Amino acid sequence: MESNKTALVIGGSGIAGSSIIRRLNQEGGWTVLSLSRNPVSGSDSRHIPADLLAADSLADALRGETPTHVFFTAWARQDTEEENIRVNRAMLRNVLRALEHAPVEHVALMTGLKHYLGPFEAYGAGPVPDTPFREEEPRLPVDNFYYAQEDELWAAAEKQGFCWSVHRSHTVVGHAVGNAMNMGLTLAAQATICRKLGRPFIFPGSETQWNGLTDVTDGNLLAEHMMWAATTEEAGNQAYNVVNGDVFRWRWMWPKLAAYFGVEAEGFKDSPRPLEQQMLGMEQVWSDIAAEEGLSEANLARIASWWHTDADLGRTMEVLADMSKSRLAGFTGYRRTEDSFLHLFDQYRADRIIP
Repeated sequence: MESNKTALVIGGSGIAGSSIIRRLNQEGGWTVLSLSRNPVSGSDSRHIPADLLAADSLADALRGETPTHVFFTAWARQDTEEENIRVNRAMLRNVLRALEHAPVEHVALMTGLKHYLGPFEAYGAGPVPDTPFREEEPRLPVDNFYYAQEDELWAAAEKQGFCWSVHRSHTVVGHAVGNAMNMGLTLAAQATICRKLGRPFIFPGSETQWNGLTDVTDGNLLAEHMMWAATTEEAGNQAYNVVNGDVFRWRWMWPKLAAYFGVEAEGFKDSPRPLEQQMLGMEQVWSDIAAEEGLSEANLARIASWWHTDADLGRTMEVLADMSKSRLAGFTGYRRTEDSFLHLFDQYRADRIIP
């Protein structure tokens, strides 16, 4: 890799962004810039503090920067999809406009499988395509901020002359704290609380998810995939699914996660038992665990995203994605999902995030 490559990671404090930063630094030959409101603890990147919705101050923050590659992994959850579109489209637009002066060669945009499922407020309500999802499926006839972001990306690419890639991930399992969608740490928090209280580790989701096939995306694999597309000329100007490459059933995975934490696994029974109900009022329990174990984060709200894991595991349809397009284009990355979870738990323990 030539030493004149400069990567700008938008959302560097999140699961995907922090994974990209680590991989860039490991690979070498990159100048790495991380744009987020708060700096990434222990990161080797140069932090640029900025609010993506404040167009003028964002332009000021990026005026002197000359990135060649942009990795956009940020998003902001809103109450309605109309607001999701307005806010998340504006964040991407503001970044791309602020970089009109820069020698940008490639912009990689992270989205997800809601491209095929629809937004949270219309989740699976429309004509969902058959699994495994394939990139050539037409857009659903519903408003979706992923579609709005793609349109924004394409328009800017045509105007500014850069290549682009879109990366549709599924339930990203990776290392971050304070992330709005973090199944790995959420399940670790659930298991830790269950062990503390002597409760079984109860699967919160639907019968379909318990028995059906599914997949996830390792955050490190996502970083590998985004860097591959951004630095491989033949891979540009395409949208790709990105999942681990294996499939599993939660009825097989759940006991393995329970065994790691030393708790009793309990599967689906009769109806879903959402975490927002199971874990209601557990803030003090987590605070007590953090004090007893010397953990680095005592605020449960920054550890667990119950709502997101409930939405993910509560689906009443099969959800998995095809990776053929990436394979045929030359991407060979793969992760075994059991390892993705267990290695992540090891890392959280080493960092004193969980006991």
